[in-house]
Amino acid sequence: MKSNFNHNVFLFVLVMMVSCLSDVYAQRNAAPRPPNFIILMGEGQGWNSTSVQMDDTVPASKSSFIQTPNLERLAKEGMRFANAYAASPRCTPSRAALFTGKTPALLRMTFVGQGARGEADNSRKLIPPQPSLELPEAELTIADLLKSAGYATAHFGKWHVGRANPSRHGFEENDGANNNGGPENAGEPNPKQAYLTTEKGIDFIARQSKVGKPFLLQISQYAGRSEAEAKAETVEAISKRGGDARQIGAAAVAEDVDINIGLLLKKLDELGIANNTYVIYTTDHGTPGRGNGPLNNGKGSLYEGGIRVPFIIRGPGIKAGVCSHTRVASMDLLPTIAELANIKTPLPNSIEGGSLALVLRSNGKTAVKRPREEMIFHFPHYDLDNDGPASVIFLGNWKAYKSYETGELRLYDLAKDLSEKNDLAKQMPDKAAEFEKRLNDYLKAVNAQMPTTNPNFDPSKAPTDTRNNGRRNRRRN
Repeated sequence: MKSNFNHNVFLFVLVMMVSCLSDVYAQRNAAPRPPNFIILMGEGQGWNSTSVQMDDTVPASKSSFIQTPNLERLAKEGMRFANAYAASPRCTPSRAALFTGKTPALLRMTFVGQGARGEADNSRKLIPPQPSLELPEAELTIADLLKSAGYATAHFGKWHVGRANPSRHGFEENDGANNNGGPENAGEPNPKQAYLTTEKGIDFIARQSKVGKPFLLQISQYAGRSEAEAKAETVEAISKRGGDARQIGAAAVAEDVDINIGLLLKKLDELGIANNTYVIYTTDHGTPGRGNGPLNNGKGSLYEGGIRVPFIIRGPGIKAGVCSHTRVASMDLLPTIAELANIKTPLPNSIEGGSLALVLRSNGKTAVKRPREEMIFHFPHYDLDNDGPASVIFLGNWKAYKSYETGELRLYDLAKDLSEKNDLAKQMPDKAAEFEKRLNDYLKAVNAQMPTTNPNFDPSKAPTDTRNNGRRNRRRN
């Protein structure tokens, strides 16, 4: 009897050991769980409009008075990019490019709404083209891509790529095709919407985590609030840090947004999914005005102040605390996410961005493979403080700026001249000619819309200060 008992105990223990080993083997050999993605887009927040030093060699690449501790945490735990660019100095084209991996020139979504074509405006030398304002439903978006791979998808906040509901572009859950005023069409949607979009995002994350479904969450912020609407204690605190009256509203909303980023990061920690979630932060264009020093100009311009923006990614396999100097752009996000999500379906040949996956998994120094070696930004419009329709081309440390009003091409070595003060085109005519040819070849290849000569132009009516070229387009976008 005792012998049988011992034999049965031995068999039971053996069966349990085999079962445990089988479970361990199965877990080790099971397919890894797909990662989650959160894309956070700030509104009109320039390269140095956070407390993160975006370039580890340039102390002025962070704000002296705006406090964004949660973005600092994100950068400390992830990788930040010193040379990151929005696809346009304006809202609509930048967002469309981020969603699709294509440039505004290819999409023909180059502006926020041209209004009158300009024939009757005799103060302008050129007539800008009429841009498309509706993202075509035929375009593949990041949400379409992940939805087809079994992801839950959501967008909350500013949409501004057309009037079609975001669900038509793959975002199953959303709060509507909102423009600057948000769901309530308010003059100043923040700070209310900054918190509401976060609440909706947290609820979405919690529900997907509960059922074990991978997700894509995209939250886009609205523009800043005015000084009068900022809390008195915030005004006083920012003033003490060195912010002037013009900057207080923008600083207040930046800090509201940062608080909400902290709430999202906290929820990921609480749910135990932070280690399997990529969190991406960037913005749609530079800060309005010329307060983007050491960068030249701001929103509405293809100079560095208008398109160089914060860009931070944290997630599995990414080295912490790295500052990458690889040149990246918002068009790179779609192919990057496709590779990080291990999506096997080939992307359309028309995608212009390149995957950053190798950059993220290395020391940040890997080059990005794109269909073209150069990167080109096309903005054929008058706007804000720009000097008229223009295009720029980047290759290595070099940047060429083509003004269509003057026909002039300016050449800058950004490694030595971040402020774009020293035009080298006349000193290096062969390089300038090479850049101009590359630029023209690209614009021709994508059939880019170009400005045309204004037959009614009266030179005596032209503004003496080219910074006022876009005075009719100063609405917030």
